[in-house]
Amino acid sequence: MDEQKNIRELFEEQVKASLPMLQQYEKLMAYYRCAMMEVETKLNVLNEEFSLRFDRNPINSIRVRLKKPKSIKEKLERMGLAVSLENIEEGLHDVAGVRVVCSFPEDVYMLADALLKQDDITLLERKDYIKKPKANGYRSLHLIITVPIFLAHEKRIMKVEIQLRTIAMDMWASLEHQLRYKKDFDFTDAMARELQHCADLSAELDDRMDALRELVQIDADSQED
Repeated sequence: MDEQKNIRELFEEQVKASLPMLQQYEKLMAYYRCAMMEVETKLNVLNEEFSLRFDRNPINSIRVRLKKPKSIKEKLERMGLAVSLENIEEGLHDVAGVRVVCSFPEDVYMLADALLKQDDITLLERKDYIKKPKANGYRSLHLIITVPIFLAHEKRIMKVEIQLRTIAMDMWASLEHQLRYKKDFDFTDAMARELQHCADLSAELDDRMDALRELVQIDADSQED
């Protein structure tokens, strides 16, 4: 019931959100859910392949999320776009989101490269916040891709945003969001500097763990020889 209310509020300026428009919106969201399933399946297949090759799973977890009607409306308004189904599909890249949490930094790039080599995946945009972190310390690899979904009578090309990060990056981002956006609280510059320091520590942890992974792999390879 709340979801229907949110959808109606999204299209409040368009003939009181007629039933056909609501149905078209729900249909579009179903397409996005299918696209997320396609990407998640591809990632799980890669995870299985790499687990056989390296005797470990590079993916720690995969989470998917569909942008809520309120967030869709607010982003369209920030972009100066009218709220319409066409602008949702053409103007927004992050309606469907897949977050991949990996064990090591190398895994992030290994998975991204393997996914982008697949002939039905098209890269639209790549932002590497690992090599060039945001000012607040945020680190992650963001990919905007298109993926086909195959329906009973048609093929649709859908956009999906993929965020790949390590466990340390994900922990920092989750805690940063909880701390910075706490209700009725002013986040100070000193707190922001401390968060930045924590981001530096998490980056150092990733580097040290990645180096340790390489040593373990070299030792394992030498024992096989």
